[in-house]
Parts: sequence; C-alpha cells; structure tokens
Amino acid sequence: MTVRRRAATLAATATVLCAAAAPVAVAAPSPSPSPSAALPSGLYGTKDPTYDGVWRQSLAFLAQRVEGVTPATKSVDWLISQQCSNGAYAAYRPDVSQPCTAKTVLDTNATAAAVQAFVEVDGHRDTVNNSVRWLKSVQNEDGGWGYAPGAPSDANSTSLVIGALARQGQRLGDITTHGGKTPYAPLLKLSIPCGDKDGGAFAYQPDKAGKLAANADATAAAVLGTMGKALAVGNNPSAKEPTCHPGPGLTPEQAAQNGAHYLADALATSGHLDLPPMPGADDSTPQPDFGNTADAVVALSAAGHQDKAAKAVTWLKKNSGAWAEQSGPAAYAQLILAAHATGSDARDFGGVNLVDRLNASGPAPAAITTPVPSADTGYVATEKDQVHSGDDVIGGVWWYIGIGLVVGAGAGFLISGRRKNQQL
Repeated sequence: MTVRRRAATLAATATVLCAAAAPVAVAAPSPSPSPSAALPSGLYGTKDPTYDGVWRQSLAFLAQRVEGVTPATKSVDWLISQQCSNGAYAAYRPDVSQPCTAKTVLDTNATAAAVQAFVEVDGHRDTVNNSVRWLKSVQNEDGGWGYAPGAPSDANSTSLVIGALARQGQRLGDITTHGGKTPYAPLLKLSIPCGDKDGGAFAYQPDKAGKLAANADATAAAVLGTMGKALAVGNNPSAKEPTCHPGPGLTPEQAAQNGAHYLADALATSGHLDLPPMPGADDSTPQPDFGNTADAVVALSAAGHQDKAAKAVTWLKKNSGAWAEQSGPAAYAQLILAAHATGSDARDFGGVNLVDRLNASGPAPAAITTPVPSADTGYVATEKDQVHSGDDVIGGVWWYIGIGLVVGAGAGFLISGRRKNQQL
C-alpha cells in the first residue's frame, strides 16, 4: 500500500545506509518522534506520523469496521480535523489550528484512504463529500491521479481514488475528462500485455522511455482499481483459474484478471513477494515484503482466486507477527484486511489476535461487536455499517445500502499504503 510504505522506507533507508547495515527482513516503520514531540491523543501508533498519520489512521478504521469495532470518538475527530477546507488531506498536519495553504502538500492517497474510512465509520457525509469533490477536481487529463495534484498518474494512486469514489457511490464510468477518459483508462495503459515478460502485471508508471516494468505492489492495487473496488473487500470464496487475456482492447475486468494471473504465479513458489533491494545493499538475498503480500492476498480474493491466496495466508500467519509489531497499526490493518478477504480469523491469525493488537495501538474503541461470519462479506453488517444518502455531492450520487452492494465497488483495497512499491 505503497506510497505510505514508500515514505516510511525512504525515512528508514537513510538510517540503514548511515549505519552501513544490511536491510532487515521486515518493513521499516516510520521514524520515532523525538522525546519532546507529543503525539495527538486520538492518533493510532507511536511512530512519527509525518509521512503516514492520515494513512495509518484510515487503515485502522477500515480494519476495525470489518471486524465489528467502532473507533473512539476522539480518534474519528482527529481524522476529521486533518481535512483541509477544500476537502483534501495532507499526509499529516501537526497544527490543525492553522489553515492549509498553497505550501501544504496535498495527498490524493491520504484523501482517498480517509474517504473509504469515513464511509465505513458512517455519519460523516459532509466530510466524505467534500473530499470526493476535491479528488474529482484534480483528476488528470488521462483519467487518473498522481500522488500529488498535477503529478503524472500512477497505478497505485489512481486505484486508491477509484476505490474511494466507488465506495462513496460515484458512477465511475461517468467520471470523465474533457477528452472522455475514465479513471480506468490510465490503468489499462499500465497493463503489461500477455506474452511479454511479466505479462499480466501492471507498472507503477512508464519509465522515461515509455516502457513498462512489472511492479507487484502496483499490480495488487490495480487489480482492485480495475474492478472498481476499495481497500476492504469482502470474503469471496469462489475459486476460478486465473487467465491472462491477450490484448489489445482489454476491458477493465480482463486487465484485473491478468493482474491476478501474475500475482498467483508470483506467490506460487514461496507464498510471499519480495522487497526490491535497498540502495547499496546486496540483492542476492531478497527480503520478504509482508505488506505487499497481504495486499496481493486481498487482490486475488477480490478477483475470485481465493484458493491461489491460501499459501500466502499460511505464510503470513507463520511469519508476519514481528513485522506487524514493529511496523504498527497500518501493518495490523493490512493483515486484518487480508484475513477478512479470505475468510480467515483475524482474532487468531497464526496465534495472534490482530484485532486486539490494532485496538491497543490507539484509544480504546467505542464499541466492539464480534461479527458473525457470512459467505459474502465475512461478517454480518449492522445499521452502523450501512452507507446512507449523499445526494448533496456534485452531480448527485447514488448511495447503496450494505457492504458489497456498491455497483462496481467493493468494500476496499491495500497500500500500506497502495502506491509505488519501493518500501519505505
């Protein structure tokens, strides 16, 4: 979940290089704050939130809601307070008493994640609608979104925004640029054709020569994006053989299946994906990428290939505990979303109660209701899980009742972030 992971990784990379140490086998967490820096009482996690405050808070809410947990009011209020008046979010604003200015680095990833979180928390229609207006206003002419407004479209950011718009109730086919491009258009351009090296995968962005390089993190994000799904997808127990559809003229669904085909192959041998090598590090011994593996599990399940994710789920249960403990709430959230997507028990995930660990990383929840598993969503939604009217959104919006009922949407996808996988 990418951009967030990338930010944390970049911060950690300097430390690794200065210490002349080899990279560890876990995703690097955000740097710890100085002793004098007091973190907001409503924030999840104890690490420096500069790069991922809004992101980790939003993922925490998503994971809690699929497990029947209602976050504390002060945690919700903190996330609301981070929103700029135009509806956008930065990665983190330490002083919300000061308004956002032209120097505020607005962040489509944080904004899209917050939208998805507030849809699940419910009761914050104005907050959601304000963010959706902003996201639509910064759509690139190719139909997609970059990490920051005006930045070139990338697979991760575009997919996150698609998930937010779909989960809020927007008709994605109606969200077009002046040239008629929909949000799916840039994702289809980033899909590597079957028959080519790494066929079926998605690139994060083209390189300077316009060539596409497979990126597993971007692929996991884009599978959800091309399916119109968000970060918290429901349990889909169907099992069909992944197929790579030849182009040209792929439909979004075919491109999603191509990406699933690539991910299934990538997980088949070891059950996990690997991190790209750190700058200056020996790349002869790849390090496992826990977050991206969890994201791939969600993507495969959403695409109808839950059986192909089983080996990765088993691997995560056995190996992800130390990573999640070190990395914090976003990591626990990713694992919960992977468990939820595959019908696994997040309260006994390799002997670890992920829900309790996530809850303990922030203020005590307002309520906890152990969900009853169901074949469609993994739990039975209650009234507070439902999506309500949003007809004050620009152009009008259809809001659909119940998780999984949004047309073309799911309940949500993974970044750790979702964004370019250069693990931060």
